[in-house]
Amino acid sequence: MALNIATFKTRALTAVLFVAVMLAGLLINNWTLLVLFIIIHFGCWYEFHKLMGNIDPRYKEVNSNQKLAGSLIGLGFILWNTQLMSLGSLPLRKFGYSIMLIGLAYFVITVLLEPKYKNGLIKYTFLSLLYISLSWGLLINLSNWSIEGYPAIVLTLIASIWLNDTLAYLVGSFIGKTPFSKISPKKTWEGTAGGAILAVALITLVGRWLISPSLTHMFLAVSIIAAIFGTLGDLLESKIKRMAGVKDSGSIMPGHGGFLDRFDSLLIATLVVWVYIYIGMHFMK
Repeated sequence: MALNIATFKTRALTAVLFVAVMLAGLLINNWTLLVLFIIIHFGCWYEFHKLMGNIDPRYKEVNSNQKLAGSLIGLGFILWNTQLMSLGSLPLRKFGYSIMLIGLAYFVITVLLEPKYKNGLIKYTFLSLLYISLSWGLLINLSNWSIEGYPAIVLTLIASIWLNDTLAYLVGSFIGKTPFSKISPKKTWEGTAGGAILAVALITLVGRWLISPSLTHMFLAVSIIAAIFGTLGDLLESKIKRMAGVKDSGSIMPGHGGFLDRFDSLLIATLVVWVYIYIGMHFMK
């Protein structure tokens, strides 16, 4: 797969602007991180439901109240996981818990009043909560794990996925020959393996030398998880798009597509990293 210079320039420019926005949201303070994640969550949520409507045209006709109820549950879950204690006199975690309960009650009422749910369309809301909201809520939860006030786990995970994607694209462009999967025909085994190896090595070595040698195992584990499960997340979203008959989930980022196209790898990798951090490292102590 030869390197397309025009495509690469577009992707690179968009990536630079995207990284600047992401870093600002992640590093300025916990409020910007929360706002950033809420915006991305709803972007992914919107695109996922649009794809589901393409896959099952009946879903386009479903009353929007059900989708709103599900989005409230997702928003509540994110707020419930934030480390920010309050907005003025309003406790955010309790506020998030209340929004979840309101969303759940609204969802139950909507299901009872909407006859179309008898056709099994309710499953799409559950899928969006598992696929979108759970991941962003757990990513907010992972941001509580910090080094000198910075969300170290989240930064390591996102950096690992970005490096893996970029290096896989570059390696595959120069030496990629063997198709990796029919689901994503542009991926090659050479690019996937080369990108993963280089990304894991860079994240581990840079983390060890510049941040803390005592966290080498964390940098190694998170970068490996990002390489393996990030790739699986990318393939899953590619499968969903193929079923929906679209090339991209959206068009907000030229050369990259939509929110889901940009964060598909993160959605799956976050679940595994959360299990590793809160369960795996617990047993390692």
